[in-house]
Amino acid sequence: MDQRIINLFDEYTHKPLRRDEFINRLIRLTGSLAAATAVLPLLEVNYAQAATVPENTAGIQGQDITYPGDGITMKGYLVKPTTLAAGAKTGAVIVIHENRGLNPHIRDVTRRVAQAGYLALAPDALSATGGTPQNEDEARDLIGKLDAQKNLNNYLKALDYLGGLPECNGKIGCVGFCWGGAMANQLAVNAPTLKAAVAYYGRQPDAADVPKIKAAVLLHYGGLDERVNAGIPAYEAALKAAGVKYQLFVYEGAQHAFNNDTAPTRYNKEAADKAWERTLQLFSETLR
Repeated sequence: MDQRIINLFDEYTHKPLRRDEFINRLIRLTGSLAAATAVLPLLEVNYAQAATVPENTAGIQGQDITYPGDGITMKGYLVKPTTLAAGAKTGAVIVIHENRGLNPHIRDVTRRVAQAGYLALAPDALSATGGTPQNEDEARDLIGKLDAQKNLNNYLKALDYLGGLPECNGKIGCVGFCWGGAMANQLAVNAPTLKAAVAYYGRQPDAADVPKIKAAVLLHYGGLDERVNAGIPAYEAALKAAGVKYQLFVYEGAQHAFNNDTAPTRYNKEAADKAWERTLQLFSETLR
């Protein structure tokens, strides 16, 4: 697909553009309303493909839970491995959603983490407004209106919740995607007890805050993601200067959101599989 079309969709989902403006610009790029209509399903997510690990998969058990947030009750999706021996403990992972909220794709990713043997919690950042709406445009709009400090506090309190679970060994990491990748970087800065932070194509923290990071950091970027990648040099320089343990990978030919297998145009199976392998390797090294 024409890279200009993918860049336009990225602008639409992150600026964000109004949908009517996005459609008008898409028509200009594709040449007609019919062509734009044909392209749309290739750009937008299809949650029918969001069950690589179905809810009834043996060895895991998921449930919707609540936990205390910053002045609110936070909603979340908690998945536990059911294969732990009696009295056994394991590490925990906070799964941080994109700017679409806690949707079926992120629930599936949460089950993947649990299937790998960890307690996995995906908080819903939109809990204060009743939870993630089905309309993605509405979800993106609400995400943009969140109070940054309270939102960060709600994720920090997720660490407290996980640490209090009897199955938790006290070692907690996080993995975030896009908006959630930026939050994973913020958790690394603001949670000194965090053991591992994995950020997929997420906005980088301020360089001045990088020396606060105590966690091992793993960064995944798509080679074609010019918008996010512009922040790589300053972040990497700060990580090196601060002596933070980190790994950084740029997957050539991959788009922003290359891990999202419900977005057919941007999903890159080769990059996604390799990044996930590296993610699980870091969790094995830091959370066991």
